[in-house]
Amino acid sequence: MTRLAEVADLLRGRRPGAGPFVVGVTGGVAAGKSAFASELASALAAWPERPAVEVVGTDGFLFDNATLKARQLTQRKGFPESYDREALRAALAAIRVGPTEFPGYSHAIYDLDPALVRRLDPPDVLIIEGLGLHEPPATTGLDALVYLDAPEALLQAWYAERFIAFWRAAADDPTSFYVRFRHLDEAQTREAAAMVWEATNLPNLRDHIVRARDHAHVIVRKGEGHAIEAVIAPDR
Repeated sequence: MTRLAEVADLLRGRRPGAGPFVVGVTGGVAAGKSAFASELASALAAWPERPAVEVVGTDGFLFDNATLKARQLTQRKGFPESYDREALRAALAAIRVGPTEFPGYSHAIYDLDPALVRRLDPPDVLIIEGLGLHEPPATTGLDALVYLDAPEALLQAWYAERFIAFWRAAADDPTSFYVRFRHLDEAQTREAAAMVWEATNLPNLRDHIVRARDHAHVIVRKGEGHAIEAVIAPDR
């Protein structure tokens, strides 16, 4: 059994008897939540009953940049107070009974994007990935929670590589948020990424995000290259 199949098997035991099975996937910034959620969706869709699986992100429930600026939260994006948690809980409750709209977020423009809004019919399984899932799962409206765990040094390295990828892509996209860094060379851009990590992402990880590990039904430990090194199912 592969590590991913092991995760899918553990989650299967938590699936409710009726209605959508709502699974959260969280972990530190750059832990690979989106990629993991996509791979997990394929694993769950391979269950014998072939459930319909949808994946959405919590980033769509961030307040838009204008609201964050008005509330003096621009430098706190990704922290709990930057999310519309009531809207997130309402959407996860609504999808259990009928069609629901899920807002979308663009990492390129670094803001909500109306073009990315999705209206979903209740699927058999809904995976919601991202930050803002640090509270006990029942509080948010989840049936199960998966936490992606990795050493801080690896998370920082992965974040730097993602930052550099967006910086490079901005050379051909004048609408990108990362255009503002194009006057820097790569070494300077890596320094900027390190500053953001130390000032924002690391404190958020230590003070908030990691709390989800204490509530998770499945902990996935990752190592170099995002390889899954262990799958742990705490007795909850």
